[in-house]
Amino acid sequence: MTDPHPAEPNPILTRQAEALDLFGRRVHAVRDDQWDAPTPCTAWSVRDLVGHLVSEQAWVPALVRDGDTVDSVGGALAGDLLGPDPVAAWDTVSDASRAVFAEPGALDRTVHLSFGDMQAADYCAQLVTDLAVHTWDLSRAIGADEQLPADLLTFAVREVTPHAAELEKSGLFAAPEEPPPGADVQTKLLCLVGRRP
Repeated sequence: MTDPHPAEPNPILTRQAEALDLFGRRVHAVRDDQWDAPTPCTAWSVRDLVGHLVSEQAWVPALVRDGDTVDSVGGALAGDLLGPDPVAAWDTVSDASRAVFAEPGALDRTVHLSFGDMQAADYCAQLVTDLAVHTWDLSRAIGADEQLPADLLTFAVREVTPHAAELEKSGLFAAPEEPPPGADVQTKLLCLVGRRP
């Protein structure tokens, strides 16, 4: 018998699915002659950018499902994880990450990151935000549609705002920009992470 009141989907998992799908569509749109193209992340080519996101998602099974630490994983996830087929590499880690976070109780677990412990729900939210920002980067690099979905933008702005000043210190983000008066939510997000829309 079907449950007349099915559980509402978890909003973090909804945004995760949206972000994974969106970035995945951009990865599938990369032409063979674009993998070495520059991106708004000035030190990264398109291949480097996709490699960064593949690496991030590749850690999810070890950290969330297995409860491993960065030290216990060691060098197993170091280096180039893209191999000869970057699109297939993305599809594989994306599917695995989605499945792990969807496991019952996964978002309530504790993950052991390089800077300390964190609830898996917060870790997932960080990954979603990174996917959103880098989807814009990849879109700009390959000439794809740069407009991100409104719900994903709202989620990402809410996640980034408390930490915007710290992002620059990580060395992975430029200094935040002041959004222009009347800026839309996408412009606000990009300014928070040091992008120039």
